[in-house]
Amino acid sequence: MRLKLLALALSMAAVSLPSHGEDLMDAYHQALANDPVLAQADAQRASTEEGITQARSALLPQITASGSLTQNTTGGSFNSGLEGGSSGYTRDRNYSATLTQSVFNLHDIANLRAAHSSADAQDQTYRAAQQDLYVRVATAYFNVLTAEDQLSYAKANESAYKQQYDEANARFSAGLSAITDVYQAKSYYEGAKAETLTAQNTLDDDREALTQITGQPVGTLKKLRDNLPLTLPSPDNPQAWVDKALENNPSVLSQQFNVAAAEHSVNAARANHLPTLSASLSRGKDTTWFENHSAASISGNGRYGTTVGLTLTVPLFSGGYTQSVVRQSIDQRNAAQDSLESERRLIKRDTLNYYRSVLAGISQVQSGKAAVQSGEKALDATRAGFQVGTQTMTDVLLAIQTLTSAESTYSQNRHQLILDRLLLKQAAGTADLQDLESINALLQ
Repeated sequence: MRLKLLALALSMAAVSLPSHGEDLMDAYHQALANDPVLAQADAQRASTEEGITQARSALLPQITASGSLTQNTTGGSFNSGLEGGSSGYTRDRNYSATLTQSVFNLHDIANLRAAHSSADAQDQTYRAAQQDLYVRVATAYFNVLTAEDQLSYAKANESAYKQQYDEANARFSAGLSAITDVYQAKSYYEGAKAETLTAQNTLDDDREALTQITGQPVGTLKKLRDNLPLTLPSPDNPQAWVDKALENNPSVLSQQFNVAAAEHSVNAARANHLPTLSASLSRGKDTTWFENHSAASISGNGRYGTTVGLTLTVPLFSGGYTQSVVRQSIDQRNAAQDSLESERRLIKRDTLNYYRSVLAGISQVQSGKAAVQSGEKALDATRAGFQVGTQTMTDVLLAIQTLTSAESTYSQNRHQLILDRLLLKQAAGTADLQDLESINALLQ
């Protein structure tokens, strides 16, 4: 009877949903195209990479061009050759082009190295976002499956309690039982209706959570098959997983590159104390002339001139600014080192936790399956005993409750085991698309 009710509830739950089935890979490809979190990480990576071009530009040739025309009004003679002299104005026209090339500047070199390290850090952050997308999609997907199961169990539970309530009413009307059985059955039945409403709300929210990632409405999702592989993690050694995580986890690698960038920034700050050398090549033309209402006189030959030179700049004192920047950079490097250590400890903890969760999950799935089977047999026996008078209504209601609880826990443990395996690989920094494809192969 219980299995028939559950099958009926499952079929009723599927009536209002679209007829096609979505799997995990469908959800992932939708998320890949529409997830704003991953898109933001990609934009941030591209933005950070532009810092390399900007830092390199300080070490490449700089070309500038300029031109000017000035006028100065005069009240006396500009040229003694002009008869009597007269008032007028003097004009000066100048235009030139200058090429400047840095020859020695350790500050700019260190800044370029820091920009490369920052870009490498952002690449690892994007890689972490990619792996996080695998986990977020899988988590949202299996949350929907779990919520669907919970709703199905709640409906089946409500139907079973309704049956017991109707039966208690009939037995009371026939004078075969006390009114207490009716009250008790009604209490369980009303509570089951409330749980069904709660389960429906949870399912609706979990479906919206998946839509939030994929940007698409959620259809009928394929479910996890009955038989799951219950193999131990490979390698079956928690320390090996920790070592792999500390070596490959993108969040740890990103922090390591951040430390390297901070170290280069310290070098750049210290280089502000050092001399810089630059070369320049300038070519231009300068012409000056005097004009009034009757004559004009030109001063300067108006020919092009070329200037080549080296400029040595030696910083002497900047009001304490340079020393302050050095101290600030050292503090920022120390903060980056502390962040790295914090991340390493967190990743170690997460890796061990997910490793232990996989081991516990295997046992929980095995025990949960046995609990469901035992609960089904216990309910059948209790119902039969109630019919012959050896069991009470309370015994039947508790047997239904026990079976429903076992089914609910079993569903959650199966889904969580799949997620814990993926989370373990994410902590180790090895989660990839093949892991999602392997999970997808377990759906039907």
